[in-house]
Amino acid sequence: MSGRAPGATVGRPGKPSRTPRPRSLRRHLLLGILLPVLAFVVINTWSLYRQALVAAETAYDRTLLASAKTISEQLDVQGFDDAAHLSARVPYSALEAFEADNQSRIFYKVSSLDGELVSGFPGLPAWRGQIPAKPTYAALVDFYDDHYQGEPVRVAALLQPVIGTDGRAMAVIQVAETLELRHTLARQMLFDTLWRQALLVLVIALVVVVVVQRATRPVRQLSAELQARPEGDLTPIGAIDAPRELLPLVEATNDVMARLDHLLEHQKRFVRDASHQLRTPLAVLKTQVQSALRGDAEPQQALQEISQTVDRATLLANQMLALAKVEQLRQQQDGSVLGLDEAVRAVALDLSPLIAGKDIDFTIETLPAPVHAHPWMLQELTRNLLHNAIKHTPQRGTLAVRVLADSRTAALTVADSGPGVSGELASRLFQPFSAGDLRQGSGLGLAICQEIAEALGGSISLDNRIDHGRTVGLDATVRLPLAPTAGHNPS
Repeated sequence: MSGRAPGATVGRPGKPSRTPRPRSLRRHLLLGILLPVLAFVVINTWSLYRQALVAAETAYDRTLLASAKTISEQLDVQGFDDAAHLSARVPYSALEAFEADNQSRIFYKVSSLDGELVSGFPGLPAWRGQIPAKPTYAALVDFYDDHYQGEPVRVAALLQPVIGTDGRAMAVIQVAETLELRHTLARQMLFDTLWRQALLVLVIALVVVVVVQRATRPVRQLSAELQARPEGDLTPIGAIDAPRELLPLVEATNDVMARLDHLLEHQKRFVRDASHQLRTPLAVLKTQVQSALRGDAEPQQALQEISQTVDRATLLANQMLALAKVEQLRQQQDGSVLGLDEAVRAVALDLSPLIAGKDIDFTIETLPAPVHAHPWMLQELTRNLLHNAIKHTPQRGTLAVRVLADSRTAALTVADSGPGVSGELASRLFQPFSAGDLRQGSGLGLAICQEIAEALGGSISLDNRIDHGRTVGLDATVRLPLAPTAGHNPS
């Protein structure tokens, strides 16, 4: 009877399963940078093209309006209002100035409000639109698209009052232009915009490729250095020229190799000790078995001696395995749950002589706040923050320490009454060996605090306290994830 275990994968015989290809950091960076840039350029290109079309449309519409106004200057009227009779003296040469490069053609039509033709092209469709409530130009003009003789045209319809000594009337002047020139200009603007944007994308892509290539070079160099190492070489990685972003990886790798080297040395020592310690009982056991086979001793006595030898060998093996187990447990992280409030009070008590030496008005308020941490981490974190606050609190100033906790977070706030820090300086103070004029020191205190906070899964921030527009102090706040206690599980 045959079967297969639940969850087992059945594949074709002789074809090994394919392992997924690892992600490329360079490809991820290039796509992550170039795709948003390309999307932005495409959107920007379309926006620029639309804006250019609107500008060209406005310019050509202004030309049509100028043509209509030129025609309006050639109108006469006889009679008033409904009895008025319009006449026009508009030679076609008056419109030749508005035809550019022989690409577009101009048509016009002059009529009365009731549609009676006065002059122009009779086949031009009559205007049936409305004057915009807020016209763009200081004229009663309406711009719209229409067709004339089967061709699309752009039309400007101008309502022009005609007033003379012999009469008064309202004329409708329509000037239409075919769209060849507009389409040519639109294509030209599109091509100009596209090649400029394409050049911009090419330049950006070239810069991004070069920058990404240079940025990932230390990773490739580090990989080549590790691959070139001889087998069994677990010495720390130098990486003196590695960028700051790679230092945590280098340090973590060195830490792993140091622990691995320690484990390998322990394993070698264990194998050496095991081979030395177990060789003797095994040799004795072999001798006893050979003696029993030859009949040199009574069978009961031989079996008893063999049993004693096996018991001693078993006890020795169990003891050596227990020793290896102790070494394994020593490599595990400390998962103790400690009270942040207790650590803060203990450190405050240690630093009380410094507080009293400056006659500082010191207050402390703490609530129970259990966190996962090593005791030294909490003490060092609190000591750095409190010592820094004492140093920058003026003589007879105020200093407050608060430890609060909600359902998820424990918060330690050290509030001094010093001069505060600027936003730019606050960001640099967390960098190693960085200190400002207002925060003289080695430049490691806050960097250590940030490293500890991040190691514990938390964060640290500096915020100036402002009162009536004036900085009255600085709040240093550390937030750490709260450790669940018995009967309480934050959700």
